[in-house]
Amino acid sequence: MIEFRNVTKRYGSVTILDEVSFTIKRGQFVVLIGPSGCGKTTTLRTINRLIEPKAGTVFIDGKDVTLQNAVELRRKIGYVIQQIGLFPNMTVQQNISVVPKLLKYTPSECEQITRDLLALVEMPYEEHAHKYPSELSGGQQQRIGVLRALAASPPIVLMDEPFGALDPVTRDSLQEEVKRIQRKLKKTIVFVTHDMDEALRLADTIIFMDEGRILQMASPEEMLHKPAGTIIKNFLGRHAEEGANGAPKRAEAFMKKRVYTVHESAKTLESIERMRKREVNSLVVIDDDDHYLGTVSIEAIKQRGKAGRVISEYINTDTLTVKRSDDAKEALDKLLASSENYVIVLNDDRSVAGIITRTSTAKAMGEALWGEIES
Repeated sequence: MIEFRNVTKRYGSVTILDEVSFTIKRGQFVVLIGPSGCGKTTTLRTINRLIEPKAGTVFIDGKDVTLQNAVELRRKIGYVIQQIGLFPNMTVQQNISVVPKLLKYTPSECEQITRDLLALVEMPYEEHAHKYPSELSGGQQQRIGVLRALAASPPIVLMDEPFGALDPVTRDSLQEEVKRIQRKLKKTIVFVTHDMDEALRLADTIIFMDEGRILQMASPEEMLHKPAGTIIKNFLGRHAEEGANGAPKRAEAFMKKRVYTVHESAKTLESIERMRKREVNSLVVIDDDDHYLGTVSIEAIKQRGKAGRVISEYINTDTLTVKRSDDAKEALDKLLASSENYVIVLNDDRSVAGIITRTSTAKAMGEALWGEIES
């Protein structure tokens, strides 16, 4: 449990935290959010004593953190930042093992920890453990940063805008993974973001701050329905309007952003291999400007395709599509009335925004809008 009691921090005459008090229960995913300069990052760094308060007390499991050795305290608290901070001259295994080695874990224990953690994010040990950070993608590097924070099995993990520099698809994927890991390992996570979409998606509890004070501490559901003030309502934006009626209205609220695409000039065998690797039976086809052209399926290629031919010859242009802003109920009605397994969600410029699938998101969407769908 983390408890703040009247914590105050000033730099000269400027007050950064103004008698902040709150309690975070063990195993909760808590998101700190608010406008720039509101004090959310200062709050986070006060937990592991990277910043010392001017007044007030921070307790972890009933113990005043200022009475503990700062270095030992930090070894018991995971910490992930946007800049990742992997050691470039160390392999993935060596990076993950930094804190376990400081805690005198044996080499075999460090190896097993690395194997177990890499398995959590589907990065096979044999393929990735001995690579250096420069050999990894940005998303993979950030995954290793998260795993390093978990390596010594700390009960608390602090995350300071860890996904802010990533592209939307990678960010979406990492959000899913972090939430899944947190539920599985039952860690207490305190997460800083300025993105309300991210906060609503991840948090058990949202703490909204402004000018060093807490304006509201509530579950996403409560904050959507009863935002405590204009600034929170403005921050929520479209989410507040959607939440007011009990369910989101826009199709984009239910889409998955991870969409597997292929360029229209790709060849048949290349496309089949891409489907095999991603364990899907169709791909979304795009042009040079990333505009949506249609879909291509494994069935179409098998029936009419020939090796070396471009897949533009086998595009299905009748795949269901909706716009991000389209009504969610209409999008689901369109899907359920068809034999298709998904609907492609498009931006206004016809680029691909996401996908709504029949097997997962569509069911959740129907339950949110009408209650449980009868089979």
